[in-house]
Amino acid sequence: MNLNEEKILVDKIRAGNELAFEKLFRQYYRPLCVFATRILQDYEMAEEVVQDFFVKLWERKEGFIVDTSVKNYLFRSVKNLSINVIKHEQIKLKHAQQSIAEAEANDYKDHFLEVDLELAIEKSINELPEKRREIFRLSREESLKYREIAERLNISIKTVEVQMGLAIKILREKLKRYNTFLFFFVPFYRK
Repeated sequence: MNLNEEKILVDKIRAGNELAFEKLFRQYYRPLCVFATRILQDYEMAEEVVQDFFVKLWERKEGFIVDTSVKNYLFRSVKNLSINVIKHEQIKLKHAQQSIAEAEANDYKDHFLEVDLELAIEKSINELPEKRREIFRLSREESLKYREIAERLNISIKTVEVQMGLAIKILREKLKRYNTFLFFFVPFYRK
């Protein structure tokens, strides 16, 4: 294809001519895949790059301007996209290596203890008498104040205070082996 034929082809593609685009695709798809494979060392990834390139070319066809030959434009574009893929893969690899290094250096004993504590708290709360458990959950899970709990359950504020005090006392007793973390999981009660 000479430069004049290329210009006509580019103009047709810019105008939305699907047959012209298909002609360009059929002529260059395989050579571009082979070219990208040499750069990426992965044929599937190369095909993906070339397919993405053609999709974007069609989506932005109105801006399809070629200063050199179409062949040079296509190969330069695929080369740049392939290099970007390599850079992106290197960044992902570096991030993965950092994550692995951090994971290997991290001491998970505290995390295991926190998980155990959460399970123990939930078990201890479920073992509270029904009304006490309901009052405790309204306070902790719905962040209601004692006055709001009393109004909702149609009981006195003093009853809420007593039941919360007993709930916290029982929970602290049952969870005393976790006393280091307990401060974070069983906050001070709200009046």
